[in-house]
Amino acid sequence: MENRGGKRKGSGRKSKSEESALIEKLTPLEESAYKALKNAISDDEGWAIKLFFEYMYGKPKQSTDLKVTEVIDISFED
Repeated sequence: MENRGGKRKGSGRKSKSEESALIEKLTPLEESAYKALKNAISDDEGWAIKLFFEYMYGKPKQSTDLKVTEVIDISFED
């Protein structure tokens, strides 16, 4: 079994300089991306409409239903 805990190469948040470099590369594409999204929304593409609303208003609150089917007695006394 592979150890999943602790620090690993490539894990974690990218450095501020890496993030800035990526933003710099993507900035010239910004107008094209907005145009593509606008066209997809105009074509009633469901994914585009969902993306727009999630970024404009935030994702709706998600709830998780947890159903316990077995009770386990845990005693911390010896």
